[in-house]
Amino acid sequence: MANNNVQQQLQNMVKFIQKEAKEKASEIEVKTEEEFTIEKARLLQTQKQKISADFARKEQQVQVDKKIAHSHEITRSRLAILRAREKGVNKVLEKASLELEQLSKGAGYKDLLVKLILQALQKLGDENEVLVQCREEDREIAAEAVELAKQAREKAGAPVKLILDVRNYLAPSREKAGPKTLTTCSGGVVLSARGRIFCDNTLDVRLKYAYESLVPEIRKSLFSQ
Repeated sequence: MANNNVQQQLQNMVKFIQKEAKEKASEIEVKTEEEFTIEKARLLQTQKQKISADFARKEQQVQVDKKIAHSHEITRSRLAILRAREKGVNKVLEKASLELEQLSKGAGYKDLLVKLILQALQKLGDENEVLVQCREEDREIAAEAVELAKQAREKAGAPVKLILDVRNYLAPSREKAGPKTLTTCSGGVVLSARGRIFCDNTLDVRLKYAYESLVPEIRKSLFSQ
């Protein structure tokens, strides 16, 4: 009888332990499932955020690339416009240069040389002896202009010894130089004193000064519309 009681108690203990084990296992399973669900949701959220951030970064980069490309395109367009305008302005200068050479063929060229010489003398200041350079093709007319300039200075009470340089001539005109010569001169004179003080009063230099001062107006006239 005692053995039966012991046996019964053991069975009850086993059943209790098994019940507790099942309940514990069930709790662990439920908790594990909950933790898995939470972790899964966290991982999904993290991945979504990562994907969203990556997408936003790529979209931002696309916008930046578009802005850079647009800026480059604007710069290229502006440069093309500036080159076209500069080409137009240079055409005006080239046309003026060609017309300028015609002055040396006109009847008033000698008087122009006299004025250029007198103006250059004023710029040189008080010099007793001045050397005058001209183009070789202008030698005869320049000699006459030098004499007239001397007379004008004497009348003005400021005589000066003017010497026409017949050794070192200025570059020739385009017509005389030919198409292969790069350096030409449209006319005018260069004056020097003591071999080191120079005043370039050629027509090319005068055109250059006029061109530089009138460039804004030329551009406005050409491209105002």
